Order: sequence, then C-alpha cells, then structure tokens
Amino acid sequence: MRIVLAFDSFKGSLTAAEACSIAAETLLALLPAAKVQSVPMADGGEGTAEALVTAAGGCLVPVSGVAGPLPGQRLTAAYGWLPNTRTAVVEMARASGLPLVPEPLRNPLRTTTLGTGELIEHALRHGALRLLLTLGGSATVDGGTGAASARGWHFFDRHGKPVRPGGEGLCHIARIAPPDAPPRTAQVEALCDVNSPLLGRRGAAAVYGPQKGATPEMVLRLEEGLANLARCILESLGTDVAALPGAGAAGGLGAGAVAFFGASLVPGAVAVARTAGLPEALRAADWVVTGEGCLDAQSLQGKVLTEVLRLAGRAGCRVAVVSGRVLLDAAQCLAAGIAECEACAPDATDIATAMENAPRLLARACGRLAPRLASPHAPPRITP
Repeated sequence: MRIVLAFDSFKGSLTAAEACSIAAETLLALLPAAKVQSVPMADGGEGTAEALVTAAGGCLVPVSGVAGPLPGQRLTAAYGWLPNTRTAVVEMARASGLPLVPEPLRNPLRTTTLGTGELIEHALRHGALRLLLTLGGSATVDGGTGAASARGWHFFDRHGKPVRPGGEGLCHIARIAPPDAPPRTAQVEALCDVNSPLLGRRGAAAVYGPQKGATPEMVLRLEEGLANLARCILESLGTDVAALPGAGAAGGLGAGAVAFFGASLVPGAVAVARTAGLPEALRAADWVVTGEGCLDAQSLQGKVLTEVLRLAGRAGCRVAVVSGRVLLDAAQCLAAGIAECEACAPDATDIATAMENAPRLLARACGRLAPRLASPHAPPRITP
C-alpha cells in the first residue's frame, strides 16, 4: 500500500512538514509494510516557502537589512530557494506581513511592500529563473508600489515629485515611469489564496483594510488611491488590473505584480502542488492523507484540500482527511470526495488546549485512521 501525506499547516501549532512527519511516524508504526511519502502543502500564504523547501529539497536564504512594513523598520527576512529548478519562493509576509507591525501602529496608509521588492531583487541577483510570490498575510494596501519601487519603478505626482510610500501616496500618483535600466527578469507567478478584485465591496481596501488597522475613513482613502493607481497603470502601461480576480490580494500586490513584474496570478495550492511534485506522487498512491487546522466550507473553496481532491480524482486514489476540527457533516464530506475523515480534538476541547497538544492529538487521530486505510473495502467513516 502506498500512502502520500499532503498536509497543510495547522495554523499556530504545526507546520505542514511537522504534520507530515507526525503522521508518517504514526502510520509506519502501525502499517510497517506501507510505503509513505510526504509532500508538505500550502495554499500560497504563510508557510509556503517552508513547505516547498521541505518537499523539493531546497533551503531558506536569509537577507539582512530588508525594509519592514513600517517606515524606517529594518529586519532579516528569508526566501525559499529550490536549486534544481532555480526557483525562488518569496513570501511577502516575511518582509511586509501584519505580524511585523505592533497592533497600535497598524495603519495601511503608512505601511509598504518595499521589503518584498528587496527580497525579489536579491533572489534575481541570486540567479532565480522562476519566482513564486506568495500574497497572503500582508500589513499593506499600497498596490505593490513599494515592491515596484525596490525594483526601480518611479511614481510621481502632478508636480513631478516622488509620491509618499504606502497607501497614502496612491491618490497622488499622476505618472508612472519604468526603471532607468532594464531590470533583471524571471518567470513570475503570484500565488493567491483569495480571488478578490482590486476595487469595490470585495476589494483590497473594503474587505482587508480594516484587518490591517484601517478606519472607515482610511478605507475610503485607500479605495480612492487604488482606483487612481489602476487608472494610471492602464494609461501608462496599458494593463487593466481593476477587476482582475486576485488583483486585490495582499493589499493590491496582486495587481502590482501583474503590472510591474509581468506576473501571472495563480491559485496558490495549484502552484505549490505542481512545484512540490504532488501530481506525480499521487499516480502510484492508494491513499492521500491531508488536513489542516479546521475542515470547513472554506476548505472546499480553493484551499489545499480542493487541489488534493482534484488531483486525487485524476489519479484514482482515495482521500482521507485528518484535521484539528471537522465542521463539515458526513454528507458534505462524501459529496466532496472524502472517503475517510478524523478530527484530532473532541468537540468539547477548547481551541487553546487543542493547539497546545496538537502533536499528540494528531498522532492519535492518525492511529485511529490507520486500520481504515488498511481496509479499503470498509464503508467510509466520517468522525467529527
């Protein structure tokens, strides 16, 4: 029997690689004849670089002195490096993420993606031929102008002066100028875990601005600024980013990546699965076991589980899920194509306790699952 482990992270408690390791140790102890392969997964948000480095045998490249999201902030950040394909994995959250900004200082009018652009520039100097830019967890709503500035793009107001960095400068952009010298290039894919447009009720300012510290008044200013940026991009570069699905990800960095880096917007789980080799691993598998912190309706809307189910269906292998909590009922799981499902924590367990004991609870759940994997003709069991 061949089992592929394709866990996402259990946010706040286990990385995807740690979850795969715990599951592998448990299943091999109970099913010693099984062949188990780990392919840690992610959806393009935080943890993507680590998952791909683990799956593809890469490393993390630290870069010191990178700009943080706040003016004057400097930090050490890292990107993933996959040497076999000369692919760099730049998680924008490592340089421009919300956890880097203390709550009292969260203000997307001031925060910038400058450091993300510096990581991109370092990766290209390192020789990257392909670049995966993850768009989850940002502290910013600057439309990617900060990252573009780090790569040599210029943003001027109507007087010909450089505009202020961050969201507050977007309203004042009147002209966009390309880098003075041709920049280094690579194939760029921007990995989205949401398909939000840049503007409107589902856009970068309205939906995600408040999460980053924006007041209602700030949201209106940011929306106006992003609309102005979109107009300037269309006039200067001929690229229409206003309604592009995924353009609103990471405070509009999705739009900026398309306009300034020539990126294509890709569902994160799809790109991670392809880069990590999950389709090839599933071709010879009898089972794929996946999971995350909570199995709910969102898990079936473009997250890791969605892609695992799609690839497993094509490969003809069965899908088992082990998650911290299971909020889908048996009918929903079976309709989605999930053959087996185990919850790590009993319903009465509070979240803090479950997270603190995540390794032990995951091992126990995998232990309960093991005999079901060895009995493929047994009826499916969904345990909430």
